[in-house]
Amino acid sequence: MLAGCANDPAPHEQLRLTEQAVSQARAVAAGEQVAPLQLATDKLAHAQRAMLQEQFKDARMLAEQAELDARLAEALVLTEKSQRQLSALNANIKRLRIELGNLQ
Repeated sequence: MLAGCANDPAPHEQLRLTEQAVSQARAVAAGEQVAPLQLATDKLAHAQRAMLQEQFKDARMLAEQAELDARLAEALVLTEKSQRQLSALNANIKRLRIELGNLQ
């Protein structure tokens, strides 16, 4: 079993990508509380601990999960922001239609 673990290379690149994804999600969220972002942060920390313990398979798996959670968090935040913008535009359109109706 130890020989199988020794064959797993250290996932340095995956950790780098995950750290970037988490940082980007944090920037997009800008202080908003998004559950997948907290999960991503926690899993990244676990992956980093697994790396220190040379548990490379676990580190890779956790880092991959953390990256996906971060990307989900970013997508959720962007979707919510888009929905708010769409609602504001629809409200403006409704207001303009009422104003145009009053002019006739």
